[in-house]
Amino acid sequence: MNSLSKQSLSTFEFRPDISLPAESLFALPERVLQFGTGVLLRGLPDYLIDKANRQGIFNGRIVVVKSTDGGDMTAFARQDNLYTLCIRGVDNQRLVEENVVCSAISRVLSAKHHWNEVLRVATSPDLQLVISNTTEVGIQLVQDDILQGPPVSFPGKLLAVLYARYNAFAGDPTKGLVIVPTELIPDNGTKLNDILLELAHINGLDGAFIDWLETANTCCNSLVDRIVPGRPDPATQHALTEMLGYEDDLLTISESYRLWAIEGDEQVKNVLSFHQADDGIIIRPNIDQFRELKLRLLNGTHTLSCGLAFLSGMDTVREAMEDDVLSAFMQSVMLAELIPGIPYSVDEKVAQRFGFQVLDRFRNPFIEHRWLAITMQYSAKMQMRNVPTLLHYYRQLNVTPRYVTIGFAAYLLFMRATHQQDDTWYGERNGETYPIYDDQASYFAGLWARLTPQELTTTVLQNTSLWGHDLTQLPGFAVVVASHLTQLVERGVRATLSGYFTTAEAVTV
Repeated sequence: MNSLSKQSLSTFEFRPDISLPAESLFALPERVLQFGTGVLLRGLPDYLIDKANRQGIFNGRIVVVKSTDGGDMTAFARQDNLYTLCIRGVDNQRLVEENVVCSAISRVLSAKHHWNEVLRVATSPDLQLVISNTTEVGIQLVQDDILQGPPVSFPGKLLAVLYARYNAFAGDPTKGLVIVPTELIPDNGTKLNDILLELAHINGLDGAFIDWLETANTCCNSLVDRIVPGRPDPATQHALTEMLGYEDDLLTISESYRLWAIEGDEQVKNVLSFHQADDGIIIRPNIDQFRELKLRLLNGTHTLSCGLAFLSGMDTVREAMEDDVLSAFMQSVMLAELIPGIPYSVDEKVAQRFGFQVLDRFRNPFIEHRWLAITMQYSAKMQMRNVPTLLHYYRQLNVTPRYVTIGFAAYLLFMRATHQQDDTWYGERNGETYPIYDDQASYFAGLWARLTPQELTTTVLQNTSLWGHDLTQLPGFAVVVASHLTQLVERGVRATLSGYFTTAEAVTV
């Protein structure tokens, strides 16, 4: 069986169920520089740009920068940067099964090994746009030297790119870039812009460059919303390979729902002309409502449920939605506690409609979204997605949220590491180990080694560096979380949850 590549495309039989790229798409200029190789970028922005290219709208390809040492770049090189996106879901009660061979990526460069080439891309007159997805911890200020190759942080790398572009074009104000971070943090573009400016001052860059940085470039707040679990399990991979008739080591599955909301004006719209290709791309002066609904309801529910579901023995979101107790928990925490806690003025009926839509997406029979993937950077996600909701919930109702406290206790239990191997901490579930990919893993390992569940709860909730607030000051919160955590430890997660929660308690609205 052939492997996916440009050469093999010509050997595939005509298949109406596979959308293949035209040869002309490979000659399009490189207009986008993308930091990140993850499945979310491939499954949404890259797919949408590919869709626009096929319609003759944007006409630009993407140079991808891989910033981390982990992972394998050889699949991209072997497949000429082609990958298949298998879209599965329900859209307006219509079953969607689409297979698209995406060709928008032109090259994948390693920041560590190809930094000079990345800087050459920065000086291209064709370049218009920068996209990033470096996880929630990527947009942070690091005391970075942007002249070293490469800088350590993503903002450092981006500032080096912009500085190289400024010098190449002698500060031409028409050569600025539109920058669209897709990291799931509020006001991601604004925060990235502030970090770039501060980093420019830290590096002692001249005032003329800083003025060009501020006036010629636009950092847009943005929001991406599409469940893209990534590479399927071996059985599904084999079935899709047999159906497609070729092997694809980058094959990715996504749901049919898609949203890329970008905050921008008419000038941004003109640069991002690909928005005309799909109704899922929205460019507006304000995208707060889209951001809050997605961040608080979809992502907030994921974060409060992932530890509980995983430690209950569920590996995927779909499994949890097929379980009476877990699905009732997820529905109740979203509708009864997260909606009232949204720290933004949003119509309750709009929020409820969005919530029920999210629950339907969780039930998508085609998607195997793994809970363990959702636990990555668990602590940062809990702080960004759920702590503001929790604080607003208390301000509005001044009562302790029942379901949020259970989810928080399960998070604390998930972070109980049993051992460390090759710089990674591991926990244990039903006699099997699981990795804890969280920057706070060592901190939690130390706490679990010496504290009782009650002591640990108080210590963690008081840690203002984690949460930005002393959460023990919320009336009853620490007491209830500690009680839940003690029960989870002593009785087990499944037994505790079944005792706390029955299907009869599911919220109906």
